[in-house]
Amino acid sequence: MSAQKNTPHVVAFAFPFGSHPTPLLHLIQRLATASPGTHFSYFNTTRSNQRVLSKANLHVYNNVKAYDVDDGAPDGHVFSGNPMEAIEMFIKATPENFRKRLEDVVGETGMKATCLLTDAFLWFSVEMAEEMGIPWVAFWTSGPTPVSLHMYTDLIHSKFKENGNTKDQDQTLDFLPGMSAIRVSDLPQELLHLDRPFSRLLYDMSLALPRAAALVLNSFAGIEPIIEDDLKLKLQKVLNVGPFSSLTSPTPPSDDQGGCLSWLSNQAPASVAYLSFGTMLTPPPPELVALAEALEEKQIPYLWSFRDNSKRHLLEGFSERTKSTGKIVQWAPQLQVLAHSSVGVFITHCGWNSVMESITGRVPMICRPFFGDQMINRRLVEDVWGIGVGVEGGAFTKSGTVAALDLVLTKEGKKMREHIGKLGESASRAVAENGSSTENFKSLVGIVVSSHSVS
Repeated sequence: MSAQKNTPHVVAFAFPFGSHPTPLLHLIQRLATASPGTHFSYFNTTRSNQRVLSKANLHVYNNVKAYDVDDGAPDGHVFSGNPMEAIEMFIKATPENFRKRLEDVVGETGMKATCLLTDAFLWFSVEMAEEMGIPWVAFWTSGPTPVSLHMYTDLIHSKFKENGNTKDQDQTLDFLPGMSAIRVSDLPQELLHLDRPFSRLLYDMSLALPRAAALVLNSFAGIEPIIEDDLKLKLQKVLNVGPFSSLTSPTPPSDDQGGCLSWLSNQAPASVAYLSFGTMLTPPPPELVALAEALEEKQIPYLWSFRDNSKRHLLEGFSERTKSTGKIVQWAPQLQVLAHSSVGVFITHCGWNSVMESITGRVPMICRPFFGDQMINRRLVEDVWGIGVGVEGGAFTKSGTVAALDLVLTKEGKKMREHIGKLGESASRAVAENGSSTENFKSLVGIVVSSHSVS
């Protein structure tokens, strides 16, 4: 028991929505491999854990254990379908749900927490860490630009908010370091309107981050150098340790139950449009129909990862008519799909994980952002890095989608492939031996393990 009490114990708190929990768990698994003498506890809501842990293979780690925390929803509650409802219930339950569960775990195991490594959204972790006399390490699941924007919330409000309204939608943020391409219209609503619990959570995060021992990002050095340098002036330590997509083990062939990879092997090089819109959303019905009509008119081979069974009927006729050129599956091994030589374009919601995976696979993008950082990512993809294009008018229409496909799959696409090839090479160098992300990861291991100071 004494040896167990003296074991370094890194505690991870997940934000249980969207693409947030999985990258944090991947980071914990990497740390657990690098530091087998450290114990890692992963705290997440029951519902989110059920989804995240199903593919995590935690049984192979002797030093990682997952725990459920309360999500704030009353027993038997029927959700309305508005994702903000669940998020606000969860926020209301914090931080007591995490605090109570951690106290229970420490009591059961005898292992005091020696470091808190949490989703950056969960800013209250710094107060818990300071109470315990241990460091807080914040994990940001997106890129440098969005977190930098949050750090400038007050300045952005002073410039663009007037009588509660946002003005100058087309104005750029050229008064901020590295932001000359970003427009007011790209900003997330939660950054502009601070009157909701989620918005306040992010604002409080921006105030708390300077107290973090380190900010860890799923990104790589040089992708946004001016912004990275500005963040380093404001924060104690900034550690790019990605892209995670360059470090993730390939999905076993047995998991590709839809036969995506074998189907791709029968297609011409750089000819296939791969479509996926993440775990949280599906485009609205009119946009799905327009997207299908564009693919059918252009007779482009396509692979569509389509999860929303409630809308699958909208594609039935299209699927039947195009079965010789396309394939619709419930799930696709995205990393391997994007690495396949037959994929020529990725039609995506432009979430950060998807952007990193596209860069890793060297595949240009057609972007249809919906919320959060996705509009910012689209701006970077199209106007800063030149590795893709946004859909005309911000939503799928038949003509706009045809135009975007023509652009990416013809001569302009060649330039995009050259640009994304260079970024992909930079990403590979970053995660190679002695690469910047590899060295930053070693620094992170040092922070979370050397913090061991159990009394």
